[in-house]
Amino acid sequence: MKVYKIACIPGDGIGKEVVPAGQQVLQALAATQNFGFAFTSLGWGGDWFRAHGVMMPDDGLDALRDQDAILFGSAGDPHIPDHITLWGLRLKICQGFDQYANVRPTRILPGIDAPLKRCTAKDLDWVIVRENSEGEYSGVGGRAHQGHPIEVATDVSMMTRAGVERIMRYAFKLAQSRPRKLLTVVTKSNAQRHAMVMWDEIALQISKEFPDVTWDKELVDACTARMVNRPASLDTIVATNLHADILSDLAAALAGSLGIAPTGNIDPERRYPSMFEPIHGSAFDIMGMGLANPVGTFWSCVMLLDHLGEHVAAQQLMQAIEAVTANPALHTRDLGGNATTAQVTAAVCGLLAQQGGTQQARAA
Repeated sequence: MKVYKIACIPGDGIGKEVVPAGQQVLQALAATQNFGFAFTSLGWGGDWFRAHGVMMPDDGLDALRDQDAILFGSAGDPHIPDHITLWGLRLKICQGFDQYANVRPTRILPGIDAPLKRCTAKDLDWVIVRENSEGEYSGVGGRAHQGHPIEVATDVSMMTRAGVERIMRYAFKLAQSRPRKLLTVVTKSNAQRHAMVMWDEIALQISKEFPDVTWDKELVDACTARMVNRPASLDTIVATNLHADILSDLAAALAGSLGIAPTGNIDPERRYPSMFEPIHGSAFDIMGMGLANPVGTFWSCVMLLDHLGEHVAAQQLMQAIEAVTANPALHTRDLGGNATTAQVTAAVCGLLAQQGGTQQARAA
């Protein structure tokens, strides 16, 4: 039996609740499959920083290198500056393993009362591809003359031809694999006349490799309005690190809640393990209360399974998730309900067990 090695990094806040819930669901799924999981839990994050002065060990990447995938919770602690928590953990892994494609699917799940009127589930079914290794979050810049009137601080948006070509090619391939074969390239080349003009030029260059993909270009500010006013005109979207970061949060809110939104930080060349996480953040205001919505983590587990090639199992887990969201009694607070993390987790596990029993009965 195949056993997949999964590194689990709960991180901070509600990550410590939703990652164990994700492990529980994956174990329940594995009980009905011909594969299993070997989990390695790593206590990196804010607590590790308080004990060791760093968010993760210096050799932490070596501990992850031989894993099949990583399940991540969140990075963020109100007592530690955000740039330390983010760069010291999540971005250290993303950049260290060159997970250059951040993939964020968004759609209105059954039973979710999304805020857009006149928008049905078929109208909002997007995948946002975020360049995840450079751009506005490249880490290039610095500060000088700190504390003086002449203090200067810079953050340089660094884009390379190689980096833009590979994310464009990934986005066009993804669009090509989806039924509508439709891609929107988000830009801001009217104001950013160097890097974003190159971004546009490379998009045109790569588009010629995919003649069956229909694509258009949209300024990032106009794209926010388009997402609200014409959601059905969008399908696959590719944007820079910063632009896609913002647009994907808007997308999740339009689909009903940040609590249901998943992410995959992908190394498409599979040189290193890819990392999967919900996008909701650490949410310290509800930490330890059992109120966190685990659906974003469960959907991230679907992406993890697809990445591992377990497509049937991924589909089964997604069906269980959709059956749970369709039941208002199992909606957590962010969706207007009163269900707890444990109740939603138990419901998904129960449905997976039922699916397994049905499969066994059919086999018999």
